[in-house]
Amino acid sequence: MNSEKKKGLEETIKEKVSSLLESTMEKQWGITIPQIETDITDKLNHPQLNIYVSPELDFVGAKKMFKKEFLKKEIKLHKGNISHLAKSLGLDRRSIHRAIKDLDIDMNKLRHQQESKEEYQQEMINKTIKSTLDQYKEIIRPQQMEKVYQEVPQLSRNIAKFIPLQELTWKEAEHEFEKQFLQHALGENKSITKTAEKLKIRLETLSRKIKKLGIKI
Repeated sequence: MNSEKKKGLEETIKEKVSSLLESTMEKQWGITIPQIETDITDKLNHPQLNIYVSPELDFVGAKKMFKKEFLKKEIKLHKGNISHLAKSLGLDRRSIHRAIKDLDIDMNKLRHQQESKEEYQQEMINKTIKSTLDQYKEIIRPQQMEKVYQEVPQLSRNIAKFIPLQELTWKEAEHEFEKQFLQHALGENKSITKTAEKLKIRLETLSRKIKKLGIKI
């Protein structure tokens, strides 16, 4: 996403989305909690991969699983149209066909699982809000939390009206996955050496990626 579009997205989230979040909390809790609002809007400002990859996998295995699930998602969103898909991902048709073969993706099956971009966007926003709220379960009473959870589907639909789907190229998605996966692994293992051992990746390679991806440790 170029800087102009990113700035426009940030302004929209600040003006429109923050207001929706505030009104929902005010309605259900009688108060607003700025930190929850900030956590949600910060996540919405960044690319949302919305693809689960087990943290127990080594780096090579995790990256392969991500690529397969990401490509499957994109195929469904583009209704199996390889030309449109290639343009969106910044690849040529030959590279797409090769990836489909290498990742053992069943195209016939996916053609019957088409998903609209609007539905996918709502789902991503829904998961972003819920995952953020989950972090506050210990300080907010269950009854109060449940009231907001019930509002999340409608809240997500309303927010989706203002935020366009942030489509990523193949390289951007790969970059974002590596950053998020390695950031999580480093947080779990508490050291670069232990992380490298757990992920079965050379220490020099991991150190280089940390610097390249701008990961804070």
